[in-house]
Amino acid sequence: MTSTRVDFTSSAPVPGTMDVRWIHGSPSAKHNTDPDIQVHAYNEHTFILRQNKAIDYEAPFLFLLFGNDRAVLLDTGATASAEHFPIQRTVDDLTRRWLAVHPREDYELLVLHTHAHGDHTAGDTQFTGRAGTVVVGADRATAWAYLELDEPGRAGRVDLGGRMLECLATPGHHESAITFYDRYTGLLFTGDTVYPGRLYVNDWPAFRSTMDSLIRFAESRPVTHVLGCHIEMTGVPGVDYPVRTTFQPDEPPLQMTTQQLRDIRAAIDEVGDRTGRHAFADFIICYEQP
Repeated sequence: MTSTRVDFTSSAPVPGTMDVRWIHGSPSAKHNTDPDIQVHAYNEHTFILRQNKAIDYEAPFLFLLFGNDRAVLLDTGATASAEHFPIQRTVDDLTRRWLAVHPREDYELLVLHTHAHGDHTAGDTQFTGRAGTVVVGADRATAWAYLELDEPGRAGRVDLGGRMLECLATPGHHESAITFYDRYTGLLFTGDTVYPGRLYVNDWPAFRSTMDSLIRFAESRPVTHVLGCHIEMTGVPGVDYPVRTTFQPDEPPLQMTTQQLRDIRAAIDEVGDRTGRHAFADFIICYEQP
């Protein structure tokens, strides 16, 4: 049985909610009572997942978006073991629930990545052999070719079945980095390029160019929220939690704004070519020459 297709072509972004308190770890592993993966429904077709910091201090955010013909999972987390991080089981459960409301005879899953660092790709192995699943390699050559990002400044596209994602090559943090824009919600998924935390820069000129591209891109589209993959700042402006922290009770929100994209670009000019750690209110730029 096939249900009526969902209309994902609204002229304005369809709203969702970011009214959520994220799981943020616990003072010790034995006192951890949080789920392995927190699932937040932004709206009925869009889900934000966070890995438990007690499992891995990176605690990345993952994103699952449903279209008429297939869903896309952006990143697979920092832990390979299904016993300790059941990402496939979580995705399967959410997919079953979505298909119960929107039945389809055939439905696919596409796994893409914001970049190739291990804390965003470790769960890929859980999807090996899963029926109806395409896992696209996170390395630059594979991912950029799949998304047709071979020309500088060109936006690739992924059609989930009426729900269109635009994809931008955004190197700087990592050579393979990609930003995804969901026209349906107006969400801009920036991976580790932009988030409330330590922005580790691998290639300074590329990072500067990427921020220019993101600002131009955001100015030409309605962006509701900028969503990166980590929270590392505290509630005190300019102060972050130390690396490997597993308990962050005073986190700021995950979502950022297009103004903060401009703030980062201004910070780049302020930093110049100086290496080191440069703290600003909502983020910290960390640049060491290779």
